[in-house]
Amino acid sequence: MEIDFLIIGQGLAGSALAYRLIQEGKKVVLLDQPARNQSSQVAAGLFNPVTGRKMVKTWKGELLFPVIAPFYQELEEVTGKKFLTLQPIYRPFLSIEEQNEWMGHSSDPAIQPFVQKIEIESQHANLKDPFGGVMLQLSGWLDIPTFLEGMATYFGNRLFEEEFKEEKLVQESEGSWSYGQIKAKALIYCNGLGAMRSRFFSFLPFAPVKGEILELKQDFSPPYIVNRGVFRVPLANGNFRVGSTYTWHDLELGPTATAQKELLDKLTEVVRVPVQEVCVHKVGIRPATKDRKPFLGKHPEAQSVYIFNGFGAKGVSLVPYFSAVMRDFLLEDQPLPEEVSISRYFKYI
Repeated sequence: MEIDFLIIGQGLAGSALAYRLIQEGKKVVLLDQPARNQSSQVAAGLFNPVTGRKMVKTWKGELLFPVIAPFYQELEEVTGKKFLTLQPIYRPFLSIEEQNEWMGHSSDPAIQPFVQKIEIESQHANLKDPFGGVMLQLSGWLDIPTFLEGMATYFGNRLFEEEFKEEKLVQESEGSWSYGQIKAKALIYCNGLGAMRSRFFSFLPFAPVKGEILELKQDFSPPYIVNRGVFRVPLANGNFRVGSTYTWHDLELGPTATAQKELLDKLTEVVRVPVQEVCVHKVGIRPATKDRKPFLGKHPEAQSVYIFNGFGAKGVSLVPYFSAVMRDFLLEDQPLPEEVSISRYFKYI
């Protein structure tokens, strides 16, 4: 089987990039072992244009967010699956000072496109928001397991569900690579933290982050996502997803009682209604990076070996835009932005 690109990993990044390349007429095969797709399978899927304790515009938000809905809506059409939910995010204010600050903050040209409304009074008796809050737009969430399932069906016989074993790669004399019966002109590593163990990309400074999220029952269903300390996302089954923790030290895969207590305690600081039941407690290790910027580019020495990886907790926001950037780099030799190019780390090889 002779192909253009062998993509290692059918997570969020691999699926998006493979789709972009197939749309350009390229022959693509993906290798993936779904049971190991921990990061994409348990990710919350939230995309939020204004984030962090200081509530600043998401890095490159003016480029990222106009692309998000059209891209995933196109893939909904292609797969026949529903996985995108566009929904406002409501962030309660903690003080009158914060309310006043946001009244001015919302006129900032960088922030203004993402602000739907500044609320100056409580939006519901079940919320602890006496000072109101900011309602954000161009936000929502992606049902990533349904997305991956739909994309797997779309790829069909282009997707090989098996464990990738790098020792099976053989470089051919003309620069292509063979992997069993597959002969590819190029390799692209989209396999999350699996790339850390690669002989090609172990030099890159991944910074794995363990995240834990809950799915629970609670009798309060506003038409928006609440996000203050924790996010609370309404799910299709009437439950809510609540998260997330961020741990750099304990990278064991098991769920922890400490994380569950942390999330439930933070939830009670925002929502007055008691939790009826915790239904699911999920854990995943995110392929984050030291500088919180993704890894795009070509290996400096190995021929035809590329990486599209390291999207961390913001993959849903970053992947639609950067998959197009990576496509143009691969097919048209367009330069990569310096902030994401792996050339920023070549001095460490």
